[in-house]
Amino acid sequence: MTDASSKVIVLAAGGTGGHMFPAEALARELLARGRAVALVTDRRGHAFGDSLPEVPVHRIRAASPGGGIVGRLKAALQMGLGLLEARALLRRLRPAAVVGFGGYPSVPTVYAAAHAKIPALLHEQNAVLGRANRMLIAGARRLAVAFTAVARIDEGDRAKAVRTQVIRTGNPVRPAIAARRTSPYAAPAGNGPIRLLVMGGSQGARVFSEVIPQALARLPESLRARIHLSQQCRPEDLEEARAALSGLGLGGLELQSFFRDVPERLAACHLAVTRAGASTIAELTCVGRPAILVPYPHATDDHQTANARQLAEAGAAWLVPQPDFTAETLAARLGDLLASPATLGAAADAAHRWGTADAASSLADAVLGMLGGANANHHDHNADSIAKGAAE
Repeated sequence: MTDASSKVIVLAAGGTGGHMFPAEALARELLARGRAVALVTDRRGHAFGDSLPEVPVHRIRAASPGGGIVGRLKAALQMGLGLLEARALLRRLRPAAVVGFGGYPSVPTVYAAAHAKIPALLHEQNAVLGRANRMLIAGARRLAVAFTAVARIDEGDRAKAVRTQVIRTGNPVRPAIAARRTSPYAAPAGNGPIRLLVMGGSQGARVFSEVIPQALARLPESLRARIHLSQQCRPEDLEEARAALSGLGLGGLELQSFFRDVPERLAACHLAVTRAGASTIAELTCVGRPAILVPYPHATDDHQTANARQLAEAGAAWLVPQPDFTAETLAARLGDLLASPATLGAAADAAHRWGTADAASSLADAVLGMLGGANANHHDHNADSIAKGAAE
């Protein structure tokens, strides 16, 4: 192994699952290719835990800008101290490259890498460039994206980042989800069962618990008898939802606050009703399942609406803004879709074409391609259109 190939690759990520999971997926792929990996996050961020004990974790100071002048000053102080810590860490590790996954804890490390002329790649999971990545794009050699267009790359950023190559790699999914990539979609047929999956994040969404029972109650009795509903609910909403749903004559009902077998449920479902976070979109499209997407309305920069819009425009899903997500509109939508297996099948095909199961491999190619060698010429022909993603 050459000196260059023995150098560590540093991954910098915020502590939330949306940033940390793709970092973990890339770490696994790089380790499988014989590369050393280190993780940098902040003092509050979760590491990979017991799943990758061979990856050392380094914690530096970082903070998101708080409210008011005092909050912003405190955040600036923490970020300044984090930058000093990141510079010292990179001098010690001498990495081959740094990969940023978004979140403010990634900022000091990626910024320090750019200042030290260490190749840096950013990974953007959403259809809107995150605030941390916006701060860093001018110093990055590559921007790996999950969506075909990325908003909030404004004209000034494009001018500064003219040499930043944009590559669509996709967003890595869990191995158990990737394994369902080849699970065929069979639309509901005749008078057979209809498997409806409702998820609103790890703790469910209250609006789903309120609207789903009312919407199903408006469907014909014969249609309700075919529906097998699996729904994630908040723990405090479980009993009320169960009471509202149990008398509707559904073909099957299962309510839980957390599903540990999402890959199996996703592969089995005929239609999903979900939020539109980056990981949810990646999983739906990897398996190839049609969905009604209800974006979380308070997401930063309304990125979930941007995510859902791209899937809807691809013919893979139906976007329903939360203010329009009423019992009446949902009942009408379900009635139309469940009466048209061909429509569901076409959406499933579109979702499958949009998705990928090899995002971690493509992301590793993009990282190693910055360092020369066989992957140096890796290029996505959609790069120009991605970089021109609608600026908001």
